[in-house]
Amino acid sequence: MTNSKTVFRPADRIAQFKPYYFARLNQKITQLRGKGVDVIRLDIGSPDLPPTHTIIESLVDDVLRPDAHGYSVNGGTPEYRQAVAAYYQHRFGVKLDPQAEVLGLIGSKEGLFNLSQVLINPGDVGLVPDPGYPVYSAGTLVAGGEVYPVPLCEENDYLPVLGTIPEGVLKRSKILWLNYPNNPTGAVAPISFFEEAVAFARKWDLLIAHDAPYVDICFDGYRAPSLMQVAGAKQVAVEFNSLSKAYNMGGWRLGMVVGNPEVIGYLHTYKSQMDTSTFKPLMDVGVVALTGDQSWLEQRNLVYKERRDIILDAITRCGLDVRTPPATIYVWVRLPGVGDSMAFCDRLLRDTGVSITPGVVYGKSGEGYARISLGLATDRIREGMHRFVQWMGHQRRT
Repeated sequence: MTNSKTVFRPADRIAQFKPYYFARLNQKITQLRGKGVDVIRLDIGSPDLPPTHTIIESLVDDVLRPDAHGYSVNGGTPEYRQAVAAYYQHRFGVKLDPQAEVLGLIGSKEGLFNLSQVLINPGDVGLVPDPGYPVYSAGTLVAGGEVYPVPLCEENDYLPVLGTIPEGVLKRSKILWLNYPNNPTGAVAPISFFEEAVAFARKWDLLIAHDAPYVDICFDGYRAPSLMQVAGAKQVAVEFNSLSKAYNMGGWRLGMVVGNPEVIGYLHTYKSQMDTSTFKPLMDVGVVALTGDQSWLEQRNLVYKERRDIILDAITRCGLDVRTPPATIYVWVRLPGVGDSMAFCDRLLRDTGVSITPGVVYGKSGEGYARISLGLATDRIREGMHRFVQWMGHQRRT
């Protein structure tokens, strides 16, 4: 017998991946807390507030039913799909076929990743916003595709300039990823931009994948549109949403994708091979969330607005450049003359216990910025920004 240890090598398609940034950050924060550091996490985009009591009580009632515990319909029960269609009709004035143009997801991240698996072949290109949610790139790469970063620049209000994408790239491209209201920048897109994007997709035979989990987290009278409101959008686009952000149901893993029926069918077939759908009581609760009283969201958004304004006030007092986001749970701030946002955020964490996310995590165009989340109790955000202001003053003096 030999004492040599068997080495199991990863598949080539994942060998290039490093651990997710937040996984490494969690380890660092655990170490700091083990040393007694009071860490204030303004980095992760997870709602801290609970759903309304109606949603919680509905789940409790449902799980107590003796017939609730079994496998459910892949892609969502008919009732859940109908509820998604009803939501789109009520919220956006968009009519959807619940069976052909709606698919339930185990959280929207699953669908975002799977979309590349059902459309991208080796050598195909995914047009990915930079900065942008990392799963757009990850899904493309795992499918064997190539990522073409499309810069989102402050001077263009963080909208991609589609006309600058080279023709040679467009001829090999399959998917154009969009995300408005935007993570991480907090930017929003007018319906005129969506119209431009739909026309662009038709010209170049692209599928638009619009990630829209923040459309119901808006401030100061702003109401985010859906890409599906554009005439002909269903011919060239799908749109993803999640109950995690909209209804404070983070961790419940319930989402949806709507739009082009052919692509919806591909995703449904793929899901039938890899998962056994969502727990039925969760989908039943999704029906309650999507079709029930929506007025509680207004009060929830006022809480987020208060937190946003606390952050904006502190950032402004530090003399930093920041825009007021009309939506999302993030504030995107330009850092003070630094070329290394990772190092800046690491120093801030170690010196003050305040954790914010370096912009470079979301792509090269995010360098020099940081993202601050609203997903923490208001008093903790106030304390975190107090530490930030004091630390910035000390940095200037030294």
